[in-house]
Amino acid sequence: MTKGQIEAKISEAISRFEIEHMGRGPEKIRTVILEDLILIRLKGFLSKSEKSLAQNKEGIDLIKKVRIALFENARESLEEAVKSVLDVNIISTYSDVSTKTGEKIIGIVVDQNIEEKFIK
Repeated sequence: MTKGQIEAKISEAISRFEIEHMGRGPEKIRTVILEDLILIRLKGFLSKSEKSLAQNKEGIDLIKKVRIALFENARESLEEAVKSVLDVNIISTYSDVSTKTGEKIIGIVVDQNIEEKFIK
């Protein structure tokens, strides 16, 4: 597979994960592979209610706490979604949301250089 094909398959798997475990999918998603690092950028994933809550500090804190709890609870499923595309061991997974831009970044570190091993 090409790098673009792998990135697209990871984006599809993460989008399905978001719908199944977070309640809704993103409007846009992009995955970039850099050696042993997978970066996924999701745009437009906040619900109307969350956008409304994000108008003040307490709401922002609440959104972040809930999103972190949901993500941590479903982390294993997210990692399995990535492993369904690539046969790799995952070292660590990170996630953060921006209530200002409505974006989410997921970073995944794996045990090998994906560009060298999988990309033809």
